[in-house]
Amino acid sequence: MSEVYVGRQPIFDRNLDVFGYELLYRSADLEQALFMDGNHATSVVISNTFLEIGLERLVGDKLAFINLTRPFLLGEFPIPLQPDKLVLEILEDIVLDQELVAAVHDLKQQGFTLALDDITDPVRLKALQGLASIVKVDLMQTDRAQVPSQVAFYKQTGVKVLAEKIETMEEFEWCESLGFDLYQGYFLSKPKVVKEKKLTGTKIVIMQLLAAMQKPDVEFQRIETIIQHDVALSYKLLRLINSAYYGMRSEIKSIKQALTLLGLRQIQSWVSLLLLSEAENKPSELIKTAMVRGKMCELLAETLEEPRPEIPFTIGLFSVLDALMDMSLEDILAQVPLAQDVKDALLEKTGPYGRILASVLAYEKADWAHVRIQGLNPLDVVDCYMEAIEWAEELESFVAQR
Repeated sequence: MSEVYVGRQPIFDRNLDVFGYELLYRSADLEQALFMDGNHATSVVISNTFLEIGLERLVGDKLAFINLTRPFLLGEFPIPLQPDKLVLEILEDIVLDQELVAAVHDLKQQGFTLALDDITDPVRLKALQGLASIVKVDLMQTDRAQVPSQVAFYKQTGVKVLAEKIETMEEFEWCESLGFDLYQGYFLSKPKVVKEKKLTGTKIVIMQLLAAMQKPDVEFQRIETIIQHDVALSYKLLRLINSAYYGMRSEIKSIKQALTLLGLRQIQSWVSLLLLSEAENKPSELIKTAMVRGKMCELLAETLEEPRPEIPFTIGLFSVLDALMDMSLEDILAQVPLAQDVKDALLEKTGPYGRILASVLAYEKADWAHVRIQGLNPLDVVDCYMEAIEWAEELESFVAQR
C-alpha cells in the first residue's frame, strides 16, 4: 500500500474558534505544495478527501474550503455534491467572464458557499456580488494602505471578510481592529498534513471502466464486473456511498446496490476524477494536448456530420495514453475493450475516425499535405483548431503559491 496526503489549515472566527479548514494539495509529508497542474492538484484533494481519508475525519462538523480551477467550476470535472459542508474557493487568476459567472450562479443555486480567494481588488467582487459569501484578503499581496477601505466596502456588501496569510501577532491585532470576520495564517496555525494508507488500483482498470461507459448499450452488470475485479475501486466506491457525502439511511453492502443508487453518470464522473488524480508527475501540457486533440476531433466530426462526435473526442483524448500511463498504446488497447474501429483509428489511423485523428496530428506538426479531409474546407480545420485551443485554455495550469 502507498500513502495519500491532504494538507489541512484551520480558519478561525473572531473568538478564535475553528470555523473551517482549507484542504490543500500535498504529495508527501511536506510543508508546502509542489505540483505543476492545478486540475490534477484539485482532483487529488477531492479524491483523497472523499475516497481515501474521508471528509468527516478531516473536518468533523466544520466547513471544508477547497480551491477549484476553472474547469471544475464549469463542470468539466465533478464536484462533491455536499453543499452544506463545502466552501468552493474561486482562485484569483480565474477570469470572471459571463460563462464563469453563470456557472457560479448555478453552484450558488445548488446551495454551495462561494469564496473569492486571494482578492486584492474590490472590483473582482462586483462581478460576483450576491454570489460570493466570503472574501479572502491576501495580506501579502494587498497594499496595506488600501486594506481598511476595502474591508469596509466588503462588509457593506454583506460578505464575510477573511484575512489570510497572517504572519505575526501585530498583523492579527491589526486585522482584528479592522473588523475582519475570519482569520487564517501561519501565525495562528500552519497547515498540518493528514495521511492515510491507499489501496492502489491499476490505471488499466480505470481505462476499462471509461471505455465500457462510452458504449450506449452498456449494462450495469458489465460495470459491476469490472469494478469487482479491482479491490481498491470496490472499496472506494462503497466507502464513498456509505459516507456522509450521500447520507444513506442504511449501509450499502454491494457494488450492485451502489451502481443502482449512484447511476452511470455519477460513476463516470468519479472514475474520470480518479484517472486524472492518477496522472502523477505528468506535465500539464500533456493533459492540455489530450484535451485539444479530443475537442478538435469532436469539432471536425461535427463539421463532417458524423453521427456520434463523442467517439472522435474519446479517440483524441486516448491518443496520449501511452505518455500518460507509461505503456505502449498497443499494450493499453489490448487490455481496454474499445470497439475495433476505435482501435484502428488510434493504431493505424484508418477509417473515418482515423482520418480525423490523422488530420489533427498532421496539423500539430504543420504537415499541411496530410491535414486535408475530403468534405472539409481547409479553413474549417483552422477554425476547429482555434476553437479547441480556446476551449482547452480553460484547462491551463493554475499554480497556487502557498
